[in-house]
Amino acid sequence: MKTHWIAVDWGTTNFRAFLLQDHQQVAKIAHPCGLLSLTKETFASTLGQHLAPWLQEYGALPIVMAGMVGSQQGWQEVPYVTAPAGAQNLMAHAYSVSTQWGSPAWIVPGVNNLSAFGQPDVMRGEEVQLLGLHALHPGTEHYAVLPGTHSKHAHLCHGEITHFSTFMTGELFSLLSQHSLLGRALPEQTDDDGAFLAGVEAARHGAPFSHLIFSARTRRLNGEIPPQHVHSYLSGLLVGHELAVIPQETRAWVVGSPSLTARYQLAANALQIQLHAANGDDCFLRGMTALRTQLKDTI
Repeated sequence: MKTHWIAVDWGTTNFRAFLLQDHQQVAKIAHPCGLLSLTKETFASTLGQHLAPWLQEYGALPIVMAGMVGSQQGWQEVPYVTAPAGAQNLMAHAYSVSTQWGSPAWIVPGVNNLSAFGQPDVMRGEEVQLLGLHALHPGTEHYAVLPGTHSKHAHLCHGEITHFSTFMTGELFSLLSQHSLLGRALPEQTDDDGAFLAGVEAARHGAPFSHLIFSARTRRLNGEIPPQHVHSYLSGLLVGHELAVIPQETRAWVVGSPSLTARYQLAANALQIQLHAANGDDCFLRGMTALRTQLKDTI
């Protein structure tokens, strides 16, 4: 097995690649060229262009790709693996891609299941971070929150993803703050922990969601929330509403960037939920290493 290899996180809007030696990061590149800016015919050439410096130095390195690159709109649709899913069965269903320069390459499938609320649910990319979380913080069971545009709440047992549910927290914040009455005619916004926690507190009482979010307008009108802090309050409403599904006795993890995990921990503390942070990039790379290990007989 070659000691150098490349891990790629290719999403809807961004491309990130990591040059690794075994499990240690050597270099990283990032470009705003997600699947929305590409056609199926241009994925291969774009990949070769971005990786060219590494390929020239190290040769035709193995490449493992994850994320929306394997979706219907991506390079090649790779069918979901139904939970429970671990590294072994994910790589058993990975799609092998041919490259003109000779690198062996694979696209990791996502995972599907019925959510905790009986709805069909899917993930692509987050499964890698979940495998990495287990590798970095071994344990029999994990409850993990992966915040973002479409936040995931996932359960793992012995390193396998057993079930998960999606919450559109990030996308709802964008829609409500930019395209609804709640965000209209606001001054420049500044982050405020007090307004954020006021939103978390308002969300904990179980009000119907469409009623709850209207308080971002009424509390501004009556002077409870300053106009420049409305976004913070709205964020607190949405994050608090999301985290309310976690039982208070649960020991949970939040996986993501330091700024985002800190925001979720602030809300969790107010809700008396134990939420321990793990760096999203560290989890991604360790998860990709676990997946690449399954290929030890082929590269």
